[in-house]
Amino acid sequence: MLFSSITFLFVFLPVVLTGYYLLPMKAKNIWLLLSSLFFYFYGEPKYLFLMLGVIASSYITGLLTDKASGKMRKLALAVSVMLSLSALLFFKYTDFFISAVNSAFSTDFDLLKLALPIGISFYTFQAISYNIDVYRGDVPAQKNILSLALYISLFPQLVAGPIVRYSDIEKSL
Repeated sequence: MLFSSITFLFVFLPVVLTGYYLLPMKAKNIWLLLSSLFFYFYGEPKYLFLMLGVIASSYITGLLTDKASGKMRKLALAVSVMLSLSALLFFKYTDFFISAVNSAFSTDFDLLKLALPIGISFYTFQAISYNIDVYRGDVPAQKNILSLALYISLFPQLVAGPIVRYSDIEKSL
């Protein structure tokens, strides 16, 4: 759904804003999370589970990073970055590597022709930003997975950015 589309401007956005202002304070973040996940599902239903996987892995590795120390802390950060980047690299570079192998070895492997999931770069780097902030000690690990999920999936920045550091908006969540 494009921000300039009739559906977004006259259906989605008014429903989200109305719900946000009518709901009690405790329900606002849940409403925004559900709205953001619906926004993503509307544009890329088959990749919603990919985003949820990035959220879950960031949540778990954030908790592990927060509790660990020394080399284990660095390892937890490295795992979180690798998990987050793996999907992005897979979708962006698989066909490039297949083409390179085909050229180098005169093979004829079929390209996968994968469509790049909407917003994958933004939510990947949001997740990495969160884990780096936890690693640096700028913020404690988020104990509420819904708050972290909202940070990673918030629809206004999901497809257009900017990438914001978790430490900059933690209190707003």
